[in-house]
Amino acid sequence: MTDTRKTLILTGASRGIGHATVKRFSTAGWRVITCSRHPFPEDCPWDAGPEDHIVIDLASSEDTHKAIAVMREKLKAHGSRLDALVNNAAISPKLAGGARMNSLETAEDDWKTVFQINFFAPIMLARGLLDELKAAKGAVVNVTSIAGSKVHPFAGAAYSTSKAALASLTREMAHDFGPHGVRVNAISPGEIETSILSPGTEKIIPQIPLRRLGQPEEVAKAIYFLCTDASSYVSGAELHINGGQHV
Repeated sequence: MTDTRKTLILTGASRGIGHATVKRFSTAGWRVITCSRHPFPEDCPWDAGPEDHIVIDLASSEDTHKAIAVMREKLKAHGSRLDALVNNAAISPKLAGGARMNSLETAEDDWKTVFQINFFAPIMLARGLLDELKAAKGAVVNVTSIAGSKVHPFAGAAYSTSKAALASLTREMAHDFGPHGVRVNAISPGEIETSILSPGTEKIIPQIPLRRLGQPEEVAKAIYFLCTDASSYVSGAELHINGGQHV
């Protein structure tokens, strides 16, 4: 039997924003195919997880192409349609103590790894799954960052520039994927309360007009909006989710 549920593929699903997004979509009845560097945890209470989890190393171009083939096979068994692709996985290497890596200190290999995961993997996945996205008139959401628009006290140079590049890529993709009926947008989170926040983030709170950190669930709701008919004429946008911090 063909699975009639809408389907989401999400990278970086194991924690923070990704984990909250999995819960938001699955609660709404979507089939969620999760992707992570790590195997599906045996103690996770989500029953649908093991058969719809793909272990993928986005730092490897070869492994990413192999994973795309696995994704297409999983979608083929359920109608070869993909309603949404969310490119959430990213890395932000730090110096000792969580200090930011500036443009003088970042090693060449770190630059290449950060850009492979944060920038190249999203376009590789979207291009590799274009037929399935076209079949569903689907949506792509790229997760950028407030660090992509200004120097950030914790996010390093490689991370920040990769997110700025991803924001530009989102506009290019919206232009190129649009004629195929596929919408492409980005969400740009600010300081979201997750386990990966750098020490000292609480010092930024007075600079945020809403005077608090954001919650992963608040980001997940925005991602859901951009993947549903509620945003059917929104494409090429970057939605800022930062409590007004960017103003």
